[in-house]
Amino acid sequence: MPPSSTHHSPVLSVVEASLTAPRVPDVDWSILMARAQGGDAVAYRRLLEEIAPYVRSLAAKWCREPDQVEEIVQDTLLTIHAIRQTYDPARPFGPWLAAITRRRMADQLRRNGLRRQREAPLTREHETFPSTQANNPEDAPERRALGLAINQLPLGQRQAIELLKLREMSLKEAAVTTGMSITALKAQPTAG
Repeated sequence: MPPSSTHHSPVLSVVEASLTAPRVPDVDWSILMARAQGGDAVAYRRLLEEIAPYVRSLAAKWCREPDQVEEIVQDTLLTIHAIRQTYDPARPFGPWLAAITRRRMADQLRRNGLRRQREAPLTREHETFPSTQANNPEDAPERRALGLAINQLPLGQRQAIELLKLREMSLKEAAVTTGMSITALKAQPTAG
């Protein structure tokens, strides 16, 4: 029995009006679904493989984003899986599938509308650093002050900070570069 609703939203009505009955496949989807309900895994897999392109084509009529189309396809296939025992094999499969697809599309359109209501468009005022020169670390006053402070340190400490902290070298690499032992580098107050 197809899922039904006595309340039709405007979104659902628009989606509903655009759907047409599926083309008649080589092997009737109703037969495949009946076999799937009986536990035939091969028939079930074949059914899902055959209906996925049809569901995708329906979704593509209303969603421009490929991710949204695929989300509708996946939601529809998951719904079919969850309620497959409710399908009546004496009735045509196409309208049952179309009803499920319509509802998944309406759900997706509703989610998108709600998402757009909560989101605010970003403008230039939202940028942290709208000016190009503000993003240049070489010109930053803090960087210049740090460089001056490091230059005033004794040679061992200055080398340890430059190699271990600023260049992010390992203790072994810094030891090779400076000729100091790892123990000597560790002994520097700021190297640890």
